[in-house]
Amino acid sequence: MTMFRRSPKSSPPLRRRQEEIARQEAELRERLEKLERLVAKVPLIEKNRADQGPKDNRTDKRFRVSVAAQAGGSIGESRNSRRPRSMRKERREGQIIFLLLVVALAVALIWLISNLHS
Repeated sequence: MTMFRRSPKSSPPLRRRQEEIARQEAELRERLEKLERLVAKVPLIEKNRADQGPKDNRTDKRFRVSVAAQAGGSIGESRNSRRPRSMRKERREGQIIFLLLVVALAVALIWLISNLHS
């Protein structure tokens, strides 16, 4: 008796998937290294800006405010997490509008049916 062996053709999809994963890992490592280099350059850029002095103070302040708003919002929310406000009023208004539309549809259907029989 001979033992049946699997054909070697079943492994290429697995091998292709492993190669694809390895390629994605390499791309992600490259991106990570690039971002780390950019982060390392930030103190140098800030130092150069401080040495040059403020050219346009207004835009610089606007930029700092927008960055602070983005960074501060996520940090502040995690510490002082509050329950979201109840939406009962909006829900109730939506229900009322829905009921009015259903009534209007019913009236329109009754009017159409009564005029079609005439």
